[in-house]
Amino acid sequence: MTAPTTVVPEITHPCVRCGAPVPIDVGLCERCNPLGLRDSSASQVHGIAIGGVAAAVIALAIVARLAVSGVGPFDATIVSAAPDAAGLAITLQVTNTGSSAGQTTCRVQDPADRNGGIGGLILSPRIKPGQTLSFTKHLDELGSDVRPLSVECSTP
Repeated sequence: MTAPTTVVPEITHPCVRCGAPVPIDVGLCERCNPLGLRDSSASQVHGIAIGGVAAAVIALAIVARLAVSGVGPFDATIVSAAPDAAGLAITLQVTNTGSSAGQTTCRVQDPADRNGGIGGLILSPRIKPGQTLSFTKHLDELGSDVRPLSVECSTP
């Protein structure tokens, strides 16, 4: 007596275009690829996607560089510091020495603090090229004691 033969079903997946079942190692069915042309390999498809992402990142970096070119540097001085509620009202005078309008972030700190931990950040209004602007902001980080302070503004 002979043993019954078992038929192993072929593993399939849907055709990429029409959804008809095709063998696992084929991407398109006979109807969608009548000439039997080779499919794209997975590494080709992923390579194209990675190349597109890299190109987009490079394009965004170029656009960002062009957007901030000519902004700053900014020269800043502290005009006054006065107690204000639980902090200080700091008046800064900031000059944009660059060729484009822009904003800057200024760090106000106590130069006597050797750890560099105490300080506050102030975002300036938009300053035109060559313009000097005075503005007042409130800082809680330095407490309400008036003392000598230093300021440094960063360039984007």
